[in-house]
Amino acid sequence: MAELPGPSVQARALARYLRTCARPVADRLRLRGGQLRVVREAFDTVGLTPLPRGTRVRAVSEPHGYGDVTGLMLTARDADERAGVVLYLHGGGFVLGSLRSHRHIAAALSQTSGLPVLLLDYRRAPEHPYPAAADDALAAFHWLLDQGYSADRIVLAGDSAGGHLTAGLLAALTRQRSAMPGAVVLFSPFLDLTCARLDEQDALCRDPYIPPDRAREVAAIYAGDLGVDHPRLDVLRGSMRRWPATLVQVGGAECLLADARRLATAMTSAGAHCDLQVWPGQVHVFPAFYPIVPEGRLALRHAGEFLRDALVRTLAA
Repeated sequence: MAELPGPSVQARALARYLRTCARPVADRLRLRGGQLRVVREAFDTVGLTPLPRGTRVRAVSEPHGYGDVTGLMLTARDADERAGVVLYLHGGGFVLGSLRSHRHIAAALSQTSGLPVLLLDYRRAPEHPYPAAADDALAAFHWLLDQGYSADRIVLAGDSAGGHLTAGLLAALTRQRSAMPGAVVLFSPFLDLTCARLDEQDALCRDPYIPPDRAREVAAIYAGDLGVDHPRLDVLRGSMRRWPATLVQVGGAECLLADARRLATAMTSAGAHCDLQVWPGQVHVFPAFYPIVPEGRLALRHAGEFLRDALVRTLAA
């Protein structure tokens, strides 16, 4: 890909709005009780974004040997269901996010990749701390295998906390010596639950709307009694040698930038392929803002091309 553009006028306006309106509110929030319910409802309003024309939406709710699988199968008008499938793990700090909040980005990824996308409705904390969401992700992967997709025709995608769930799924498949998925796309992954470097990054470039304190709070809620430093939650450790080709897109203005860089370094050191893109001036999970930010649309097109090319290379091999 050529040199990354931006930030555009729209991207700068979005960052300015979030910095002046969203970040001050996020600094004061506590994600418990009534406040959590209100924030969940507000977060879900993102889902009011219209889906690309012609998108087919099918509800999925099936029991499985690994656990119940619920979600939405979103298929763009020209998607080829025989070519493969995307398993999408949404973000929201393990406590927010839903089928409502993320169906627009999942549908857009189906359009750019030409693949159907299973947007998983995994269990959220604090009602269901670790390992509930991780178990749901593993169940969804095995359910897709049972639908007739070979492992290398399944590709993974996730944003923010969904990036942690994706990395955890890859680590689980590695431990089980199972066949690996064909490729991975991560948008602004939240990987280090100890949040060791967030304050340092936030001091260098103040994140427009993700306060390090909120990241620490949701990490602790998700980890529960295990604690954020439990080895099973440290997805940046362990063997990555068998991990599939991975594209990571992260904004240059966000405090999670260091997480993306550490993942790219760890994968490269293990001999795996990781394409890290740091988009100048962009905010956390900026592809989700594709209706108003042109770089979001460009990033999604590039993510779709990456997934299509990865499946073509797998088929050729």
